[in-house]
Amino acid sequence: MKLEIIIASTRPGRIGPTVAEWMHREAVEHGGFDEVELVDLAEVDLPFFNEPKHPRLGDYVHEHTKAWSAMVASADAFVIVMPEYNFGYNAELKNALDYLHAEWRYKPVGLVSYGGVSAGTRAAQMLKQVLTTLRMTPVFEAVSLPFVNQMIADGEFVPNEIALGAAKAMLDELLRTADALAPLRA
Repeated sequence: MKLEIIIASTRPGRIGPTVAEWMHREAVEHGGFDEVELVDLAEVDLPFFNEPKHPRLGDYVHEHTKAWSAMVASADAFVIVMPEYNFGYNAELKNALDYLHAEWRYKPVGLVSYGGVSAGTRAAQMLKQVLTTLRMTPVFEAVSLPFVNQMIADGEFVPNEIALGAAKAMLDELLRTADALAPLRA
């Protein structure tokens, strides 16, 4: 069972990688997944959607799309580590989701959102409409990090007990749901 943790933010000075590195450690320590991989959308570096055919056809012409397709197809579950920008999720995340179609189907996804007082929850709720349209299954359990800058010390994310409990609950549910959806992915 492979879990991919996607870092959604691509902007300079972002804290997404710091939060995602913590989530990666939690997922490895959890032990439920055979493989846990960090995927940074800044490194994937997809241009805005430029495939000539609809993604549902899976007939990709660009190498960046073929590489992205292989990466996403190899996963059984996802965690998206995401900021909230102006009450919504960022364009790079939407673009990365829109590039593909079948590769996302029947895979659970957990959301780790961060921001100010709302902890990124407005963006997370908005994103769920897109995820379910791609036939992904967002799990109820989530990690919501309010005032996330206050949880960074010496360049590392320092979780509180609430974040630690939420991470464990989300990983447990991702694993259960990935197992339950496995026949649909086969």
